Amino acid sequence: MPKLISKPEYEEQTAASRDRRMTWWRQARFGMFVHFGLYTILGRHEWAMANEKWPIHEYEKLADKFRPNPGAPKEWAKLAKTAGMKYMVMTTRHHEGFSLWNSKVNPYNSVNYGPKRDIVQEFVDACREQELKIGFYSSLMDWHHPDGGAAAYDSTARKRFNDYIYSLNEELLSNYGKIDILWFDVPRPMEHTEGWNSIEMNQRLRALQPDIIINNRSHLPEDFGTPEEHITAEKDRDWEACMTFNGLSWGYIDSKRVVPYSYNVQQILRMLATCSAGCGNLLLNIGPAPDGSVPPEVVGPLAATGKWLELNGECTYGKIFNFNNLAVSAFKGMGGIGNRLCSISKKENTIYVWNWIWPSDGELIIAGLSGKLKSVYILWNGRSIGFTQEKLRIILKDLSEDNCDKIAGVTVIVLEFESEVELIPHATLPALASGRTFDI
Repeated sequence: MPKLISKPEYEEQTAASRDRRMTWWRQARFGMFVHFGLYTILGRHEWAMANEKWPIHEYEKLADKFRPNPGAPKEWAKLAKTAGMKYMVMTTRHHEGFSLWNSKVNPYNSVNYGPKRDIVQEFVDACREQELKIGFYSSLMDWHHPDGGAAAYDSTARKRFNDYIYSLNEELLSNYGKIDILWFDVPRPMEHTEGWNSIEMNQRLRALQPDIIINNRSHLPEDFGTPEEHITAEKDRDWEACMTFNGLSWGYIDSKRVVPYSYNVQQILRMLATCSAGCGNLLLNIGPAPDGSVPPEVVGPLAATGKWLELNGECTYGKIFNFNNLAVSAFKGMGGIGNRLCSISKKENTIYVWNWIWPSDGELIIAGLSGKLKSVYILWNGRSIGFTQEKLRIILKDLSEDNCDKIAGVTVIVLEFESEVELIPHATLPALASGRTFDI
């Protein structure tokens, strides 16, 4: 057991190693979240046990019906690789309390019931085969454990429950080799760090995996923030937006019974543009079917995203500087419609203009960037683009249809400047005709 230190010392220690531990994560920018468990069989919602008030003994009967096909995690990992994702995070045990590994601490698991297999081991092997970084989602809440509710008000129950939660995570971080991410969720019923004994727990877990990165859901800030179902950059820290694919549930929904909202390739790219421009990552969730197969409405958009990233990944992966992509305006001729045309991201002296609506007249005006422009070209094919620069206006010319992206209709135009690029806020932009100031 490591020598335990105080909260300030612990936070100072983790901060000192954070840049080293987070290097790969800051390059990755795009990962796959996989929600898979007994709730998958119901096909309604991953919170069905609680929302529908299932008695524990009735819900337990689902365990023997849970029989995903061997090799299902390989399908997920192949799709993640095809989509251009760099890492995966899987629910090793969701709030329902069913562990997807051969747990000695929790006999309610996938080796004793259902598939009689260690799904976590299959997941780890699949990730390594595709050279993807490995993340374990681990719920802090447990509806199945007898102390899962009493821990809030009974100190003896709390001690048992905290020991149980720690022991589960100790198994996960001890039995599968190097693990890259520990993704905690829902620290209930305790509402504070002290209730979970999070400082001690996380110190002990980090001692098992010194390079691991941990999210912010154990009542400690740890290594990165996790905005959920919205993409909002967190100030002065790393962050990862986790988003569902179907808009209704993190788990499986049978699209034959309900037509869920599903992202198309353009919408995925818009999320990636926002994340990369804000120095954040996108963790996009899929909910496999009960047999482990990937819903068909997921496969096409992710495959197209991967094809696009093969040609345009330079503007997504790696260190993108925090550049307010809402403060630069793109206009089509004199009828500018502002930010709906383009998003902006930046690496050093290079600006990437993500064009969402290809200009019909072959001209695009970028306003609000200060610096001497050296060259302009299309990222996916390298073709040079003509331009003129007038103070705070860059006019791109001769944008033919041949240069428009053929995969998603999202063309990235690269602007290379001779020196550092400055952003001029909208409120101080000179009016194009009168010299007055205005807001857009």
